[in-house]
Amino acid sequence: MTSAVPRRGGGEKSAPPPLLTVLREWGRIGCIGFGGPPTHIRLLRALCVERRRWMDPTEFEDAIATCNLLPGPASTQLAIYCAWRVRGRRGALVGGGAFIIPGLILILALAALFLAGSPPKWVLGAGAGAGAAVAAVAAQAGTSLIPASWSRRHQTVRWTVYLVAGGIAAATMGPWLVFVLLGCGLIELTTRHPSPPGHSRGVMPLPLLGAGAAGGSVVLTLCWVALKVGALSYGGGFVIIPLMQADAANRYHWMSAGRFLNAVALGQITPGPVVQTVAVVGYAAAGLGGGLLASAVAFAPSFAFILLGAGRFDRIRGDHRARAFLDGAGPAAIGAILGSAIPLARALTQPWQYAVLAAAALLLLPLRRGVVPTLLLAGLAGTVIAVAGGPLPH
Repeated sequence: MTSAVPRRGGGEKSAPPPLLTVLREWGRIGCIGFGGPPTHIRLLRALCVERRRWMDPTEFEDAIATCNLLPGPASTQLAIYCAWRVRGRRGALVGGGAFIIPGLILILALAALFLAGSPPKWVLGAGAGAGAAVAAVAAQAGTSLIPASWSRRHQTVRWTVYLVAGGIAAATMGPWLVFVLLGCGLIELTTRHPSPPGHSRGVMPLPLLGAGAAGGSVVLTLCWVALKVGALSYGGGFVIIPLMQADAANRYHWMSAGRFLNAVALGQITPGPVVQTVAVVGYAAAGLGGGLLASAVAFAPSFAFILLGAGRFDRIRGDHRARAFLDGAGPAAIGAILGSAIPLARALTQPWQYAVLAAAALLLLPLRRGVVPTLLLAGLAGTVIAVAGGPLPH
């Protein structure tokens, strides 16, 4: 499979850029891409459509729509696709790596600081403050996705049921949430496109794989958790939070609930994909090697989807079965994001953290301030309280 030859605005063909250009441009986005998917999309469009004219606007918008049909981090897949479109498979590997690696290096360095055996008091305070705001970030992320999903709903009652089911599952079921997401997608698929008798596409291997991982080594278990994050999540980067929370803090005890909140905050304030949070979980489970392994497993499906399927994006986007599945899994994922705010808030232990949470909710929801500034302010508040001798989470 080869990529299409890039064209300039007047239809004139141009030679593909050297890989060094792909490395530089995608690496720049990976270094400055604070703010999550909206920022990534804006930077990729400015590069590929407006400045370099490697893609036309319609193709770029179609790529966004198709990446949102795929499981996993959509903005990461878009970055890999754009690099594939510009320079083929080698470009996808170089550009995708350049987009991911800067944030990975930074978040692992911060993980080493925040997860150290005896971090400085101000570091503990910053983590406790930023972590206190995470539940508000989850609520903001979920509510921001509702209007677009509601406008695409196929049937109001089923859409509402999927949303509620995802919320309840995130608040109560922990690591088994992924099966609720898959189940909602399959219900919508079979409701709108019933399979012929005798034809079944079950998901039995997934529970078996999860059960096997649960009883295996730390490495195998970590790979299973990272795989769920990278290949079985729908609805944007923040849906990984309820997928990881029960595994990392409650089931496998790789980190405390408070340190998991720190991990989520680090994933929000560092550049690049929000999915980088899984690297902090991997670091807590098995050190630097675990962080690198978790990141590799989580991002591998995104590379596979693009390298194997980018040439069929038009067909994927027009596939009514894919659209039907996402119409079920998507609302459930939004519900899961909203529902994750409950256990995230329950993980707080100090009264002042609830005050920080309330302030963050005010900034993010009615005042519509940015996530990164809000988390930085929350971290600053925690630092001030810690330095002043205030109580910190145990």
